[in-house]
Amino acid sequence: MADRKPALLVVEDDEGLQAQLKWAYDDFEVVQATDREGAIAALRQVEPAVVTLDLGLPPDPDGTSEGFAVLDAIMELKPDTKVIVASGHGARESALNAIERGAYDFYQKPVDIEALGLIVRRAFNLHQIEQENRRLKDRSGDDNRVLGGLITAAPEMVKVARTIERVAKTNVSVMLLGASGTGKELLAKGLHESSDRARGPFIAINCAAIPENLLESELFGHEKGAFTGAVKTTEGKIENAAGGTLFLDEVGDIPLSLQVKLLRFLQERTIERLGGRKVIEVDTRIVCATHQDLEAMCAQGTFREDLFYRLAEIVVKVPTLAERHGDATLLAKAFLKRFANEMNPQVSGFAPDALAAIDEWHWPGNVRELENRVKRAVIMADGKLVGAGDLDLQENGEDRDDVLNLKSAREDADRRVIRHALARSEGNISSTAKMLGISRPTLYDLLRQYGLQA
Repeated sequence: MADRKPALLVVEDDEGLQAQLKWAYDDFEVVQATDREGAIAALRQVEPAVVTLDLGLPPDPDGTSEGFAVLDAIMELKPDTKVIVASGHGARESALNAIERGAYDFYQKPVDIEALGLIVRRAFNLHQIEQENRRLKDRSGDDNRVLGGLITAAPEMVKVARTIERVAKTNVSVMLLGASGTGKELLAKGLHESSDRARGPFIAINCAAIPENLLESELFGHEKGAFTGAVKTTEGKIENAAGGTLFLDEVGDIPLSLQVKLLRFLQERTIERLGGRKVIEVDTRIVCATHQDLEAMCAQGTFREDLFYRLAEIVVKVPTLAERHGDATLLAKAFLKRFANEMNPQVSGFAPDALAAIDEWHWPGNVRELENRVKRAVIMADGKLVGAGDLDLQENGEDRDDVLNLKSAREDADRRVIRHALARSEGNISSTAKMLGISRPTLYDLLRQYGLQA
């Protein structure tokens, strides 16, 4: 086993290129597939660390739809796989789309075997490093922090973090889409800290919280005497963030008149302060977020389409807490530890009924609601353990009448119980197996069967 070559899956329908790639990669165990069905079957069977994927696959060899379908399936089944996408179709658009969907790298055809070989070997090295980091985390009891301070063990959120890490060092514009309270500002800060601008300032501004008549001055600054009360020249947030990152939260609330000025800055990288005529060059990266449907707003004429495409070169959809399976428990423990140290040192943990309530609650207010409830519970708790009553969580009471298939219902229940057990044991396989009353091999089989990760 020690001498076994690492597996490389090549998804390519060109027989000549298949043979060329197999010959070039004799350091690896090359497994080949020519279509989506074969690629997914090979992925399940050999679990390769790296995949090279041609986007032009049958039945759409002249397009990219089938290739992107394969990429989406790989990211869903095995999100830690490094997928290197190759295509001759619309290189820039395909590259951005592939990275947004979770690809590791992109290579434009015609293929240069030596250059692609370097990318493949780098991908294998990175995968090996990440695997070793995960093993070290398991031994050291790491608290599941990724992308700076983000706490998660959910594959859905890990995928978001990995996407942001990939685009952080580029100059593309990033838009974070998600409900209020999902941690968009934390992700924006993580993007800044992972970028080449990390030494520069990170400045956040909520566009919905500032009156429309003050927002222009807040963003672009003003000259002395520009309006009543402007007693001195003041730099705006865009200038304050020079050399760093400006995070525009709720960007959909910027009025149309100001959208034009923001678009001009994004195109020319220059600004004019309110009341001024001097053109000022500013090197600031803009990252934005919103919970609104900006495409619908563009159709309605309330948001400029040209500005939308300037801001949304990469769109990252942030899942709700209810979609981040197991994260509610992890976050609750982290919040409890912090608030107990600050406000009530006698509190040491959650009672079993509190953990069950946290697992079952639908969290309409997302992470912000969870943080507030835990904070209040720590303050109000009389004993060492926070109970369900302290959290003030009432039974969800949601019916599952839509799940009428017995097999699907059982599988859904299995997934839910396994995720909850993993969350409570913080990903420890032995503890999870013991909690579920099964052996470690059985647990590993179930994790593979249901596409779950520890």
